[in-house]
Amino acid sequence: MRRLAPLLLLATTTLATTTLATTALAQERVAIRAARMLDVKEGRIVPRPTLLVEGGRIKALQQPVPEGVCVIDLGDTTLLPGLVDAHTHLLQNYRSSVGGDGPNMILTVTELGHAKRALLGVKLGMEMLEAGFTTVRDLGNSGTNGAVALRDAVRSGWVSGPRIFAATRALSPPGGQFDRIAPEAQSLIELEYAIVDSVEDARRETRQALYDGADWIKVIVDNATQMMPVEEVRAICEEAHRRGKKVAAHATSDEAIGISIEAGVDSIEHGYGATPELLKRMAEKKIALVPTDHPTSFYLTMYNFRPDDDAEWVRRTTEGVQSFAEANAKRLSEARKAGVRIIAGADQYFQFSNQPRGQSSLGMFRAYALAGMTPLEIIRSATIHSAQFLAGEKAPFGSLESGKFADIIAVPGDPLQNLTALERVSFVMKGGKVIKGRDCR
Repeated sequence: MRRLAPLLLLATTTLATTTLATTALAQERVAIRAARMLDVKEGRIVPRPTLLVEGGRIKALQQPVPEGVCVIDLGDTTLLPGLVDAHTHLLQNYRSSVGGDGPNMILTVTELGHAKRALLGVKLGMEMLEAGFTTVRDLGNSGTNGAVALRDAVRSGWVSGPRIFAATRALSPPGGQFDRIAPEAQSLIELEYAIVDSVEDARRETRQALYDGADWIKVIVDNATQMMPVEEVRAICEEAHRRGKKVAAHATSDEAIGISIEAGVDSIEHGYGATPELLKRMAEKKIALVPTDHPTSFYLTMYNFRPDDDAEWVRRTTEGVQSFAEANAKRLSEARKAGVRIIAGADQYFQFSNQPRGQSSLGMFRAYALAGMTPLEIIRSATIHSAQFLAGEKAPFGSLESGKFADIIAVPGDPLQNLTALERVSFVMKGGKVIKGRDCR
């Protein structure tokens, strides 16, 4: 028996290894069924689809399921491509109880530090993924290269999270986006921003960001007190484009938007001050607008009104917020008419009543609808259009087609008839792996 023991152990180990390998192979091949599927390219609902997934990609649509392949039947739901949020800050989670951006920014940099912010990024990334966002573009405010580290951790399988297109520290005029702080504390600024104060700075900091692994360059064209000159923004664009990378411009005023357009950026983030003439120029130069808009109720939550607050102040603030939201809707409507490509981006960086980050980010779709965008336009802005914007015309995600990544979500009912269905995602698959909902196991 002692002589047989090694042989028995070998046989048992071999059998177990073979069983595990067979199970792993079976799980690599799975079929997904539902009542409907949205073809975002054609803009039509496909009845009773069956998607065969193999090796993390969609192998075929509407073909008989091979024998032995597990079928996930999602019933009366609609299948869509995984959503894309093209303006996130996963290592930033402000609290309205602290105050506005300024106090929160100082608290984040001084209290959390790099390690805790990295762990925060894992948490918020998972919340985005569970809400249906399988891809995001993270645009700075992540400390020194925090978003790049999170991107690489997700790619390596260390943590679960959405596919990330990452920026490093945003390039900014002096001060970054901090409130004015004392000279002896200004070293904090460089933990969050790469300061640009000349054309030479612009070129050097862009090259540094690319060396550090940036997929995108983020530039703050206007902050609270200063405007980056067009020569500096142009130098940033030239350096990035030379390396095949794109530039996202934080630009809120009409002057900043004009500078960004002239310099040759690839996207305008926010763009609140965009006039019809500026929007026309954006369309001509194929510069995308990422409208980080939300409904009035979203903005009011940030003020955290209390019963004992001055009633007149609450009234004026509420009216101001409503006016802001209406102006945003008008600007977005004019952008559509001008032919500007709209790319969905929530720019969510506050914690809202313990609501997961992904769920609160979905609120942007309601604002887009108020601006007149149709459900199909909105869904395309967060799927196929955003995928092409981030990864080129042949992006391997953003639509449910043979050969694309198996980034698949399911929602109840028909989202073309009721857009709020996107707020009730019941199934999420990223790259062939089930993240939320029914699985074969």
